[in-house]
Amino acid sequence: MRRQVLSILVENESGVLSHISGLFSRRGYNIDSISAGVTADPRFTRITIVTSGDELLLEQIKKQVAKLEDVIDVKILHNSSSVVYELMLVKIAAERKSSRTPMVSFKELVDSFNGKIVNQNRDCFVVRIVGNTDKLDDFIAMLDDYEILELARTGLTGLSRGVEDVLFID
Repeated sequence: MRRQVLSILVENESGVLSHISGLFSRRGYNIDSISAGVTADPRFTRITIVTSGDELLLEQIKKQVAKLEDVIDVKILHNSSSVVYELMLVKIAAERKSSRTPMVSFKELVDSFNGKIVNQNRDCFVVRIVGNTDKLDDFIAMLDDYEILELARTGLTGLSRGVEDVLFID
């Protein structure tokens, strides 16, 4: 089974996201993550969907999505030719669960992942981490000595590198 990231350019109209997610639901396709946002041109929205399956299934998903009326363009974002990131906010209790192993300070840990403490009080920290899925998973794994109170992830979003496949619409 292989993971595939689809970048879908659609008309910025109500119900488009519902049509796309409905296609996945009706056909029994799985959505691992989904994110959507308006582009620089407010007429259009870019939806990024991460899905998985064998080669035949992934090709079928791309074809079915491309057939939808409001879909303008569908691209597969490959790791080597794309920039793909995810945002994670994690609320962590300020007090460590244990001190069984020596550990760098919490701030040093966050800094080592190029993260940022965006809010803190005496009870907890809220940390922002941006990166690929593995980086975010690695950060979570480093929090063994801390209690994660809440966690929110955006899902992947991305763009292809270069200008070769940029779609210009009048």
